[in-house]
Amino acid sequence: MSKTLLRALSSAAVLAVTATSAFAIECIAPANPGGGWDFTCRQVGKIMYDIGQVADPVQVTNLAGAGGGLAFSTVVNERNSDPDLMVAASSATTTRLAQNAFGGATADQVRFVGAIGADPGVIVVAADSPYQSLGDLVDAIKADPGSVAFAGGSAVGGFDHLKPLQVLKAAGFDDITKVRYIGVDGGADAITQTVGGFTQAMTGDMSEIVGFIPTGDIRVLAVMTDERVPGFEDIPTAKEQGFDVRAVNWRGMYVPKDISDERFQEWAGMLQAVAESAEWQQAMADNGLAPFTLVGDEFQAWVDGVVAETEALSREIGVIQ
Repeated sequence: MSKTLLRALSSAAVLAVTATSAFAIECIAPANPGGGWDFTCRQVGKIMYDIGQVADPVQVTNLAGAGGGLAFSTVVNERNSDPDLMVAASSATTTRLAQNAFGGATADQVRFVGAIGADPGVIVVAADSPYQSLGDLVDAIKADPGSVAFAGGSAVGGFDHLKPLQVLKAAGFDDITKVRYIGVDGGADAITQTVGGFTQAMTGDMSEIVGFIPTGDIRVLAVMTDERVPGFEDIPTAKEQGFDVRAVNWRGMYVPKDISDERFQEWAGMLQAVAESAEWQQAMADNGLAPFTLVGDEFQAWVDGVVAETEALSREIGVIQ
């Protein structure tokens, strides 16, 4: 979508939003009701109010369009000094920004203020696979890159595609263009491809595989979090197997760039309070999320690194020029 069209749409959208806004704090969900961004706004907003971090209920505004690009453009062009606005974000947000999918917009046009939960990335093989560990799989690819094909629920260049490439980079393997990846319609299809022997491994998120673990059809080689996921303590992390990779579909927020540093830190504090609340712990358990808390300057620095790494990987595999 062009920058001109995004700007025009955002101008119209902000008029509609501001005309009805009567709340002190607003959260924009860059999608229709339902789904991850809407969940983030509604859950975080509700808990902020319930635990006394905000004085009034948080207004949630659904602003779908351009895969999050419309909301991003609205903030940058119309509301980039609004101190009472937060926007739901995830790994998809930073991936699209890194791949120039928002009409020339860049990640440094807003401030990423915090992530407080995540759907962990995983790498899975069939139960009868010869690969018993992530190291076995990596060694096989190093020896013969064409011998292993990954199936994933995102398109080529999407987050699922990038996960195994991050692992291979961490293992010192640089010829990632030779790594085979097949994008299918969601994680369930990716598992079916792998269990059926059409691909040798599946790359996806924890939420996509939990229903398959009890069947005994799959072996989860690694979860890409800093620590093992509560409730799934038998699944090793990539890090403990020697691959320093953190790949999670995080749930969090960005805020307008031109707010004060003081206000940015206040937002960070509010998100930290939500992350530590019993209400958020229950929301994560109910929705299959793992703990993942980074707020304030630490989160912004991490996002900067993720965007740079994603851009570099995307250029290597030809997704962007």
